[in-house]
Amino acid sequence: MLLFRSAWAMGRPVSKLVSKSAVPLPHSALHATHGGIWIASPEGEIREVGRGVAIAAASETPMIVLNAPMTGQRLGYPELSGLDLLELFAFVHPARFTVPTPKGMARTLGLTVPENDEDATLLLLEAAGHLLATLEWEDWSERYGAHAIAQSLTRLRWPWAAAITQRIEQPVKPERWLFSLLPEWEEEAPRPAPGSVTVEDSASLDRLDELTGEGAEQRDGQRDYSKAAARIFDPRPAEGRPNMLLAEAGTGIGKTLGYLAPASLWAKEAGGAVWISTYTKALQRQLDREARRVFPDAEERCEKVVVRKGRENYLCLLNLEDALQGGFAGRAAILAQLVARWAAYTRDGDMVGGDLPGWLPTLFRRSGATALTDRRGECVYAGCPHYRKCFIERSARASEHASLVIANHALVMILSERKREECEQLTRVIFDEGHHLFDAADSTFSAALTGQEAIELRRWIIGPEGRHRGRRRGLSARLMDVASYDEAGGRAIEQASAAAAELPGDGWLARIGEGLALGSIEKLLEAVRGTVYARAKAQDAGYGLETEAAELDGPIIGAAGAAAESLERLLRPLVTLRQRLEAVLEDGPDWLDSQARARIEGAMMGLTYRNQTLAAWISLLARLGGPADPDFVDWLAVDRFDGREYDIGLHRHWLDPTKPLAETVIKPAHGLIITSATLKGAEEWDSAEIRAGAHHLDFAPQRFEAESPFDYAAHSEVLIVNDLKKGDIPALAGAYAKLIEAAGGGTLGLFTAIARLKAVHARIADRLARGGLPLFSQHVDPIDTGTLIDIFRDDPHASLLGTDALRDGVDVPGESLRLVVLEGVPWPRPTVLHAARKLAYGGNAYVDRVVRARLAQAFGRLIRRKDDIGMFVLLSAATPSRLLTAFPEGTPVARVPLDEAIARVEARLSSVIEIGQGLVRSEPLESE
Repeated sequence: MLLFRSAWAMGRPVSKLVSKSAVPLPHSALHATHGGIWIASPEGEIREVGRGVAIAAASETPMIVLNAPMTGQRLGYPELSGLDLLELFAFVHPARFTVPTPKGMARTLGLTVPENDEDATLLLLEAAGHLLATLEWEDWSERYGAHAIAQSLTRLRWPWAAAITQRIEQPVKPERWLFSLLPEWEEEAPRPAPGSVTVEDSASLDRLDELTGEGAEQRDGQRDYSKAAARIFDPRPAEGRPNMLLAEAGTGIGKTLGYLAPASLWAKEAGGAVWISTYTKALQRQLDREARRVFPDAEERCEKVVVRKGRENYLCLLNLEDALQGGFAGRAAILAQLVARWAAYTRDGDMVGGDLPGWLPTLFRRSGATALTDRRGECVYAGCPHYRKCFIERSARASEHASLVIANHALVMILSERKREECEQLTRVIFDEGHHLFDAADSTFSAALTGQEAIELRRWIIGPEGRHRGRRRGLSARLMDVASYDEAGGRAIEQASAAAAELPGDGWLARIGEGLALGSIEKLLEAVRGTVYARAKAQDAGYGLETEAAELDGPIIGAAGAAAESLERLLRPLVTLRQRLEAVLEDGPDWLDSQARARIEGAMMGLTYRNQTLAAWISLLARLGGPADPDFVDWLAVDRFDGREYDIGLHRHWLDPTKPLAETVIKPAHGLIITSATLKGAEEWDSAEIRAGAHHLDFAPQRFEAESPFDYAAHSEVLIVNDLKKGDIPALAGAYAKLIEAAGGGTLGLFTAIARLKAVHARIADRLARGGLPLFSQHVDPIDTGTLIDIFRDDPHASLLGTDALRDGVDVPGESLRLVVLEGVPWPRPTVLHAARKLAYGGNAYVDRVVRARLAQAFGRLIRRKDDIGMFVLLSAATPSRLLTAFPEGTPVARVPLDEAIARVEARLSSVIEIGQGLVRSEPLESE
């Protein structure tokens, strides 16, 4: 839903728009890296300075910087503020992304890309002048709404306000406010059930040829894959027996277009929707791009393809209005204004992974970004004055009539469960990144009775308490008309509010720490905390602790019994209230207009979810002190970060989470694909079927396997360093530095512990930066992970450190990623849940399967195109040989000393490095 079209959307390179004004700014520019600090005067004089001089200068007068939090970290001055170019960019070009580096900004604006840090410092001055000059262009396409936002930012004393207000002319006609400007969605008739259509092999291949384009190389593996995928669209043979395909398609097969070909055909001919589910946002973005091939016309694509995410991803207009009208103060209020500017230009209101730059909220540190989304389940649905313009509701309704719906695994599972209760189903589902289906189900079908979860339930029922402000309302305020109309419903609301007082309230964590718990739930959490600290083995210092919920003593069992009684007293009136709301809808009183009906239906949805949560909590507490349930694993935990406790609770997971997956998603479907490049890896198909839930079915799914066409023997190599002492941090840091230098950057370094990552980064970042090799890091740099990957992709000399979870979030083909370094074998953490599954699924054989899958995924980041060249280095001398089958067949593997590994990396990758060739840029223009 793009209200206005920008220069990018019109296909016009920004660099070709000529500035009318080039007035020098009266501000100096400050540029800081791990390799040094530079200041450029307004006249363009550059000097290299020390940290003390830079901090003093930045404290005296505002300076132009690019990414103030990152610059402040480089200076050792975290409170740095100034004229941040990224904030100015977000104002001038809302809903547009730039890589937040001098090179990235230069490429986006069409300016000369700086070749060194001195040039980068000057670039900050040039970019500032360019962006401000844009405000005076007659054809500046993002002009609408800018004047009003600029006036608000002036009142908030935004550092850029003076510069922009003098360049933006007041509109001749008053501009409409955002909330009156956004279009409204309209109700549509329910979609009829899809027809029974068979996608013939020949039709699927013809469609595949259309999507790949004339003259494209025909890949046998892709064509075979497409034919196999077409069979899930056949009419279902019997209830509970969907057409199911498990498909492993090696990297380079082209599986995305392989399944999009028959999916788009079936959607068109049958009039149904195909849900394509992913585990990572990176693949969602890739699928959204590939949809341009399926629907080249932008208007048709907007109607036929919908990216659907959970509610917590979207901007909540009511929260934004509250923030703009005084709910936010200081820096958070400035963020709210910039988000309002973005909201008029956004495609779909997606704040997490959509067209809101991921770096924008991080510029404001912890100031308010999450409060602008519906993360607490507090939506009032039709009771909201912006309900008809809601981004969340628009996305949900659009998905009901789309041909292709791109979503994530967790959302598909949640919607499948909800639709099953409504006697509906998602008929055709494609799970890409299917190797993560088990993990997604594990998270989705779990339960956790924690302090944070309980206090959110209290706030949802009771509403704001004490000095809390904002728009949050409790049940009594939200359903006032129901309470006055239906006596039993009003009584249920009163009883629920009284029972919710037993849930933890504000300050619960501090009270528990001081031994002053209030109410039965807080007393239970206090007992949980004491048990965990008494029993848990020491783990990474300062991080989470846990212990199994077995052989518990009397006090905690007694506390659990009292807590269960309190939860039952709360559940009973909530169940009654839902029944009364249903009765009110059936009665249809005179005051029940369409908005009131929608509001009550929304309350019923909220009650259903919370009643299910309460039932799960009661079931969890009932098991404490009794015999173990063989289907579940229960444990107690204290969640900590850097030594600071932030939550306490009890947890329950399915031992085999594919059991509820099979019942809620697989059996109700008519056809589904579970696919991945590493679905089975080096294991047998039986292992893949277990992790996909197929062993809970009374039929065998179809199988498909196509090996990668890449020549791994010629283009890759695995080196296992055999002379590095385990636990020697200085030696580990030295190994990373030397390997990165040998590769000339382009290195992804993966760690299994955050503490070691931070220690290595601190030792090598300055050294590498002085050699022209910038180093970025998860858990160190104050910026979101997605943007760190964008920075890494944009600069072939940059390297990125992260935890091993990054192995699934990095999709960087080409020269920007040519070396992957693992600090050690990625063994699973010895958690209570892992121990239970290890015991149930074959002991060490289960552990080996997990590790091989992780190694395969990490290696898979390396070779993304047929001409890519890369190396994989494992810094663990004791790597068992049985794990090496994780790598593609034919990949050379050698155990070598560190010096030889460095020499091999340098010899093999030196020819790959291309300096200053414009290998990448921040974002392709739409015209391309």
